[in-house]
Amino acid sequence: MTPQELRTFCLSFNATVEDFPFTPEFSVFKVLGKLFALTRLDARPLTVNLKCDPDDAVRLRGEHEGLIIPGYHMNKRHWNTVTADGELPDQLVRELIEDSYDLVVAGLPKAERLRLDRP
Repeated sequence: MTPQELRTFCLSFNATVEDFPFTPEFSVFKVLGKLFALTRLDARPLTVNLKCDPDDAVRLRGEHEGLIIPGYHMNKRHWNTVTADGELPDQLVRELIEDSYDLVVAGLPKAERLRLDRP
């Protein structure tokens, strides 16, 4: 996955914005103000921090040793750092991004979740 493909995919989700709260180099993708992906698009290898179910996080780290690791500078129980530069299948990276988005949306108040469902 290229940096532009990663950015485009993250922005394809409903109500998602890209923000730069830390430095201009770090893209933070948020849904209704809540972070679901954090990346430095110019980094090599390209990695992205993604929210993950704790049990799945441990399983994924074991299945993809060195390519999926505990979230860098994040809560290690709930976040993974995923190498997105092509060593992992792009489809898996897309699924992990979507899972992160879905987990964050599930944690939003009901009124905000309902607002996302409207066309």
